[in-house]
Amino acid sequence: MEWTGARYADKPTVEVRTWIDAPPARVWAVVSDISSMPAMSEELQRVEWLDGADGPAVGARFVGHSRHEAFGEWSTTSHVIECEPERVLAWTVQDPADPSAIWRFRLRPENGGTELSEWMQLGPGRSGLSAAIDRMPEKEQKIVFVRLREFERSIATTLAHIKKRAEA
Repeated sequence: MEWTGARYADKPTVEVRTWIDAPPARVWAVVSDISSMPAMSEELQRVEWLDGADGPAVGARFVGHSRHEAFGEWSTTSHVIECEPERVLAWTVQDPADPSAIWRFRLRPENGGTELSEWMQLGPGRSGLSAAIDRMPEKEQKIVFVRLREFERSIATTLAHIKKRAEA
């Protein structure tokens, strides 16, 4: 029997949720401060707003500098595509018309606190993962599966940091 995991072209996604004992405004203050995200991530090393932006707004851009043991170091430009304070913050990585990834935080008031989810989609545009798939096309589904599991662990860690900061 052949394993039929997701392929990159399927635009696979991962999402992790947590409940935070803090109002959406306090959670938003942490989530929307993207310059603090490297302290909550093993992969993301540094972030800088571009074009004079100093916070999220639709159309704002930022550069993220990342590092991964298998992929080395790289930088990407992201474009904010959704920004509703205390509700949602989303951005595309690289070309907004053909992004290498889409990331989204959603906040929802729940039980006197906030349900926070972080979601991401791979592709459809090319990324560092595309080069690995090009080298080993027969392993595409495994490569995608492993990367999604890495993102799932990383997102869970980020959400735990956000929770700790927002509840402090």
